[in-house]
Amino acid sequence: MSAQSATSHGYRPSHTLPLRVELVRQLRRRRTLVMMAVLAILPFVLVAAFAIGGDPAGRNGRISLMTTATQSGANFAATCLFVSAGFLLVIPFALFCGDTVASEASWSSLRYLLAAPVPRARLLWSKLVVALGLSAAAVVLLPVVALAVGTVAYGWGPLQIPTGGALDTGTAVQRLAVCVAYLFVSQLVTAGLGFWLSTKTDAPLGAVGGAVGLTILGNVLDAVTALGHWRSFLPAHWQFAWADLIQPQPEWGGMIQGSAVSVTYAMVLVALAFRGFGRKDVVS
Repeated sequence: MSAQSATSHGYRPSHTLPLRVELVRQLRRRRTLVMMAVLAILPFVLVAAFAIGGDPAGRNGRISLMTTATQSGANFAATCLFVSAGFLLVIPFALFCGDTVASEASWSSLRYLLAAPVPRARLLWSKLVVALGLSAAAVVLLPVVALAVGTVAYGWGPLQIPTGGALDTGTAVQRLAVCVAYLFVSQLVTAGLGFWLSTKTDAPLGAVGGAVGLTILGNVLDAVTALGHWRSFLPAHWQFAWADLIQPQPEWGGMIQGSAVSVTYAMVLVALAFRGFGRKDVVS
């Protein structure tokens, strides 16, 4: 009997676990709603902090995006990205990608999905696409809310460059859009870490915490200047390369190198996840 005739009539592996079904399941989960709410609330918290603490410009003699945060809505959006890129935006990637497979195992539902039967590669692909989609939505949500809140609080105007000069509003919005796209690409390594760990453990917290912990470790190593040029191989070394766009003449070199490093690590980690899960004895 051929393999094709042995399968049920009408069964198509590519039609199992549709993306819309997985997306609806993930959107209904409390951790998704809480994560999105935290990102949406952050701009309001910063506006309140500036209202209480006063104008941040010129404090301690240091010039940064923070010193121009209240100049316009565009400046406020750039500031929100600046204060959240190092840690807060790491969390949705680790959460959505690290929890996606491990949570099924912790609920003892993973083996039933595979017995449906959903091919293992199909299951991983569906979960990875939805997890990355939610991560992208999280990265976009923060600056969009920040731009709207900042415009209401500080007005619509050009993006004032901390070192001097300004970008007109149209150019500023375009540059911020590119910054957001780069932030998504730069966090793919965290997504890959979380996804790989999610296929290795039945504990969602372990996968999410492991991804966040390893990302923090990369930040610590990047601070060790004694490593010299070896730091260029760390994704954390390029996490603020997007700031090179907040100047009259944008610099692309750092973003290109950072994207290459992050995508390379992410591809290796995702390949390891598919390879390991394909051979794994799933008992939960």
